[in-house]
Amino acid sequence: MKNHQYSYFKRDISWLSFNYRVLLEAKDERLPVYERIKFLSIYSSNLEEFYKIRVSGYHSSLLERINRDESVEEALKTIVQINNEVTSQEKEYYNIFNNMILPELKRNSIVLYQTHEVKSFHKSYVEKYFNEEVFPYLQPMIIQKDDIHSFIQDGRIYQTISLLKKKKKIEDDPSNYTYAIMKIPYTKIPRFIELPSYGGNYYIMFIDDVIKANLKSVFPGYEIMDCFSIKISRDADFSLEDEDQKDIAEEILKKVRKRKIGAVTRFQYDKNMPDYFLNYLCEAYEIEEEELLPSGQYLNLSDLAQLPNPVGNALKQQLPQPLRVPELESHNSVLRVLRKQDVLLHFPYQSFDYLLRFLLQAAFDPKVLEIKVTQYRVAENSAVINSLISAAKNGKKVTVFVELKARFDEENNYISSELMQQAGVKIIYSLPGLKVHAKLAYVRKRSNDPDEPIKGYAYLGTGNFNEKTARIYSDKGLLTSNKEFIKDIDEVFRVLEGKPHMHNFKHLLVTQFNMLSEIHRMIEREIENVKKGGIGYIILKMNSLEDKGMIDALYRASEAGVKIDLIVRGICCLIPNQPYSKNITVTRIVGAYLEHARVWYFFNEGEENVYLTSADWMQRNLHRRIEVAFPIYTVSLKKQIIDILRIQLADNKSAVWVDENLNNVFKHDNKPSVRAQKAIYEYLKRSTGK
Repeated sequence: MKNHQYSYFKRDISWLSFNYRVLLEAKDERLPVYERIKFLSIYSSNLEEFYKIRVSGYHSSLLERINRDESVEEALKTIVQINNEVTSQEKEYYNIFNNMILPELKRNSIVLYQTHEVKSFHKSYVEKYFNEEVFPYLQPMIIQKDDIHSFIQDGRIYQTISLLKKKKKIEDDPSNYTYAIMKIPYTKIPRFIELPSYGGNYYIMFIDDVIKANLKSVFPGYEIMDCFSIKISRDADFSLEDEDQKDIAEEILKKVRKRKIGAVTRFQYDKNMPDYFLNYLCEAYEIEEEELLPSGQYLNLSDLAQLPNPVGNALKQQLPQPLRVPELESHNSVLRVLRKQDVLLHFPYQSFDYLLRFLLQAAFDPKVLEIKVTQYRVAENSAVINSLISAAKNGKKVTVFVELKARFDEENNYISSELMQQAGVKIIYSLPGLKVHAKLAYVRKRSNDPDEPIKGYAYLGTGNFNEKTARIYSDKGLLTSNKEFIKDIDEVFRVLEGKPHMHNFKHLLVTQFNMLSEIHRMIEREIENVKKGGIGYIILKMNSLEDKGMIDALYRASEAGVKIDLIVRGICCLIPNQPYSKNITVTRIVGAYLEHARVWYFFNEGEENVYLTSADWMQRNLHRRIEVAFPIYTVSLKKQIIDILRIQLADNKSAVWVDENLNNVFKHDNKPSVRAQKAIYEYLKRSTGK
């Protein structure tokens, strides 16, 4: 029974706490300056998507009167709360950028211009660059209220300029000003321009400032009064829960293309913009007060990921080379290894090449009959997709379940599915009302064993079949030929293909079938063990914890005396340090790699059950997706996972506690220094001897 005294963090306020933790990495002076700049870029990119997807929902509720069971007043209150927190965070963002990053670059002989006032030794170069490379692409337009004016595109930087005709004398009266808007043509020119070195320094300039320095040639006959940058974020969310299979691809593509003209969710502007200017723009473009967010001089700082590095590797984080896996190195055939043992892969500590090798060898093995794969997010020009195309061309029966509703990857998934279809791959699109988020690959092969003429091989993972993200996402995957697993995987694909199935999963936990009931059973078992005088202990690692039913179960377990250690990177709606959560800790780890693996550990009176899974404990994952969790039975592999969980819980360098106020409290203590990601690499290196 639910205890109505339980409380929860708001999902989106919790997410802002996570993004602030990302920002804090940019303050860490132990990191090379370009690694810190990378985190500034990630912070900005995260926030852009947040406004397009999450904040848009609150704006929709204001229009539709109700959304997500929230009243209009509650939605407006949440928007204000979000905007206040973001404004506060952005002040710190620019403080870090201006007072920490720029001086550190200068100490390394890199000068990033922060003004359009060009040094004398750069004037001719900047003017020449502007005239030849920039000016031909500029399209300035006059802004007139109550008249047709240019549409402001989503996510683009625009410069807005107030102008005064040279023959007019009254400069301090804005009523005499003319206003213009001009998009920075970022598809034609880079955001940052490297200028000639001088006096032992490297110089870099924002394209924004290159344009500002030459505005007089864009607007002859006018005095330039002011110039400020603006940017609009638009609603990029859409729902396709009830579309028919035959229509879903077409409908998704239609809605993806409409993203660019969605409703405004954020209007960013330079905080130095005077009121007269801001008011004119708000009237002209019908911007509401709750959409306004003051920001810095430079917008779209996710572009910092492209900041030129004239010094080289000395200022970058040097990540170690992926480790080799001895079992797979000692045999040419991955499938032959899997006949004898399961192999657990830890990305990016170990090479993703082994999964590519698994698929490629299956594509060319003459005894392989069939390959089935789920596709959620794949890389552009994907090696995974190329392997599947090769398999189809080699006469294999290849089936790929393509999730077209993978947000922001819809078009890429559609394009890759078209390529596969042309090669003879059978494509099954999204299920109505459900996203397929499980990460599965399944190979059927003829065998010489008379007792098992067709043998199955499989890969089950916590992350996507994406060789690019696998270099920076921390995930785990199991290669296996376990007969019992294969039976369950075959059942999962029967569900996805709409074939008759038994609903009887004996080892895998599958949402819509047995996952929820089994999670609750394992939590209740820990509670019962404590009641009997034993130990109850749970470790859960995931990206997000939001489902209130799951949180309530953890609260009840804590009240019963079960110790629970949570490692949650992002959203966490569970509130620690409350009477009902006094036995729960929440750890957040942010480092060079994105923590992405989902791991469940239950002590179970010392038997120690360990599951890997694609599922976060979000309402959407547990109730509106097909997800799979799989147990680890091999004792040595189970020990590896538990050891890694313990390393992460011992981290006192990259890890923080999340407290009852959503603060990120660094775990500085007197214990030996542990930076989890580095320690895990060393642990796996020792374990494999490679």
